[in-house]
Amino acid sequence: MIRIRHRTAYRYPERVQLGPHRLMLRPRESRDLRLVSYELLVSPEARVTWAQDVFGNSVATATFSGPAGELVIDSVAELRLDAEAWPIFNIATDALSFPFRYSDEDWTDLGALALPVHADPDGRLRAWAQGFVLGPATDTLSLLRDLSNGVATRVAYEIRDDEGTQSPGETLGRSRGSCRDLAVLFAEAARSLGFGARLVSGYLHNPDLESVGSAGAGSTHAWAEIYVPGAGWITFDPTNRSLGSANLIPVAVARDLRQAMPVIGSYSGGGSGPAEMSVEVVVAEVSGA
Repeated sequence: MIRIRHRTAYRYPERVQLGPHRLMLRPRESRDLRLVSYELLVSPEARVTWAQDVFGNSVATATFSGPAGELVIDSVAELRLDAEAWPIFNIATDALSFPFRYSDEDWTDLGALALPVHADPDGRLRAWAQGFVLGPATDTLSLLRDLSNGVATRVAYEIRDDEGTQSPGETLGRSRGSCRDLAVLFAEAARSLGFGARLVSGYLHNPDLESVGSAGAGSTHAWAEIYVPGAGWITFDPTNRSLGSANLIPVAVARDLRQAMPVIGSYSGGGSGPAEMSVEVVVAEVSGA
């Protein structure tokens, strides 16, 4: 069993009035991930309501009454992750080779997930992605694997603490980026080739300390999923050149990573200076029934 504690703390220079905070911290359950227990603690005391967004992610909204000098959000999850280390994908026959055509129903349902989020005015991203297409009939899974590995080859991983992501053009130009930047570059490159793609935010479970993007046994992480007929959503982690979700714990899927930020909120007052923020994430294996 895996236990995840994600603690976010804000300290303000003076007491402030906290606005509603949107929290996306609860792991996303699936056939490969079973949530055993989950607890969300917020201080100061808040009214917490739950809903699901358009992608089916669990979203909590914390509403506060009085002023506060600090805000602490503690998310504690215990779960079982049973994803296969070497998955086999049952891709539909007519999608085994690229290019292929999504069915009218799939194309309608994918909608904006198949459209680029970032502009590519000079066609640089599409030209780079097209370079992985080896001929008029390229094996689809091999193409996507090569594209994911190509991101890791082209872009060196770096820890970047500032919020948001780089545009794909900026990441290609700098040849450096965080896991968020690599995931966005991969998803946008796949979209430029006509694939439906979505971004995923969550946690990396790294007990052997072999994966990139974690200072210890685990950390927050970002990756991408590509929709392939027959197989469905296939997980790619370009940061670690990996295929499948054996060590990945999703929290939220989205068209754009800005839709999957763990904590979004506001406050008023405290004009003497900015808030101080600290984040602590611990992902560890624990004994359990």
